[in-house]
This record gives sequence, C-alpha cells and structure tokens, in this order.
Amino acid sequence: MPAPAIPRFIERRFIPATVLLSALALYEPALFIWLKPHIALSLGVIMFGMGLTLRLEDFRDVLRKWRIVGLGVVLQYTVMPLAAFAVCTLIGVPREVLVGTVVVGACPGGTASNVIAYLARANVPLSVTMTLASTLVAPLLTPAIIYLLLREQVHVDFWAMVASVTRIVVLPLAGGLVARHLLGRRVDRLLDWFPSLSITVIMLLIACIVGLNRATILTWPWLAALAVMLHNGIGLAGGYAGARLAGCTRRDARTMAIEVGMQNSGLGVALAVKHFGVATALPGALFSLWHNLTGVGLARIWRKGEA
Repeated sequence: MPAPAIPRFIERRFIPATVLLSALALYEPALFIWLKPHIALSLGVIMFGMGLTLRLEDFRDVLRKWRIVGLGVVLQYTVMPLAAFAVCTLIGVPREVLVGTVVVGACPGGTASNVIAYLARANVPLSVTMTLASTLVAPLLTPAIIYLLLREQVHVDFWAMVASVTRIVVLPLAGGLVARHLLGRRVDRLLDWFPSLSITVIMLLIACIVGLNRATILTWPWLAALAVMLHNGIGLAGGYAGARLAGCTRRDARTMAIEVGMQNSGLGVALAVKHFGVATALPGALFSLWHNLTGVGLARIWRKGEA
C-alpha cells in the first residue's frame, strides 16, 4: 500500500477502531493503562505536529479576533456550569452526581480540544488561544462558580494549571512553529502523516481512559451517564450556536463548539476527589470518556463534509 493511502485508511476507520480498542480495554485494561504516565507526552507530540502545520500569521489573525476569544471564555463559564446544574436538577440525579457534574462544568477547556480541533479542520490557533485563556482565569472563576451553584469552597492551583498547559500545549506547539520556519517545505511529507498519528494517539488515549475507569463503566450508572451525555451535548450545541449568533464563520463556530463542549475533566476529577469525596468523581470520569468520543465523531463528520 503506498504511503499516502495509509493515512487515509486510518482516518476512514477512526470510529470503528476507537470502538474496538475501547472494547479491548474493557476486556483487558492492562493493554492500554500503561499509557497513563505518558498522556502528557503523547498530547505534546500531537501539539508539535500541529505546530508544523501552522504559521505565526495564523496567531496574528487570532489576536485580531480577540472578541471571539472573549466570547468563548464567557460561553465556557456560563453554558457548561449552568447546563450541568439544570440537567442534573431536571433528571433528579443523586447529590454526588450533581456536585461532580457541576465541578466538571466549572472547569476550563481541556487540551484534548486542541487535538480534536486539528482533526476536525477547525481553527487550531483559536482553539489553543481559547484553552489558554480559559485556563488562566480558571483559578478565579472555577471556585467562584462552584461556590455560587453549590455553596461549597474549593481551591485551584493557578501555577500548576499554567505549567501544565505550557508544558503540554504551548512549548510543543512553539517547537513545531519554529521547526516549520527553519525547515520550510522539507517537512511537507511529514504533514501527510501527522493527522493519522494524531488519530492513532487519540484512539489509544481513549482506550487508556476506558481501561482506567473500567469498574465505573461496567457498573454504568445510567442517570450519571445520561447527565454527562446531555451536559456535553448542550455544551457542543451551545458553543456552536453562540458563535453563529455572534456572526462567526462556520470554521470558528466549530472551534467554539469543541472548546465549550470539551472540558478539563482531569481537573474536574481531581477537584471532586479532593474536596467532595471519591463518589463525586464519577461524572468527571464518564465525561473524560464521552467528550473524547463525541469529539472524535464530530471531527470525522466535519472532515468528511470537507472532503
């Protein structure tokens, strides 16, 4: 099979391969949970590949769209926490599920959203900028929102969050930008392979998440799962609709949908366990799996629409 055909083969089998690997992870978690210590490195490799596809001009364009970045932050910290509280109240979930879902909803965008934006051919520089912006204000807004909705106090480590986003997103992306600038067209052959590499890594990360949360998924608390699905769906739809109502292009609206609908669920799990107990971490664990699956699905649909 010629090399250019292999990436297309992988991309076309994105969804079935993800389902198959996830099923294997449920059957034998050890096949995939070894990846846990390497998740940050894996995402960093993908971000480096994204950097190879971008130019500094792309980020200058985003700076001219600072109002869109601001809109994304507003939607992030209104749609997601309010949707979490409303959904859980309407379907009558236990208190622990309500708390955990609100905590996830009050978190900033996750770094996986940048990867999904890349795979969906959305606006990657805008996605990265929005993730960074929502992360920088999270130490103030996340505890404030949780207190307003739950009347509970939490503490978010500002420097730890900034260091994480810098290590996983900013530095690898900058490295890719520099490499593209220095090497020019000599990296073009690599660019044919990076979407497929990104897809493969994302599939493995989803399988790792499934393996790590095997016990939770097999018990499958249906009300909690329903709350997470509705929460994520409202975030994706709200982000897209909000962007279109504000006059954004379809490409930027897709980016907004991904950014608003995909949360830093790892932070949500950590905050829930630390401040509210292990039981409240269930929504975060389910969200971690579900938002990656819906993100992968949307990326596949949008890429197919542009083919």
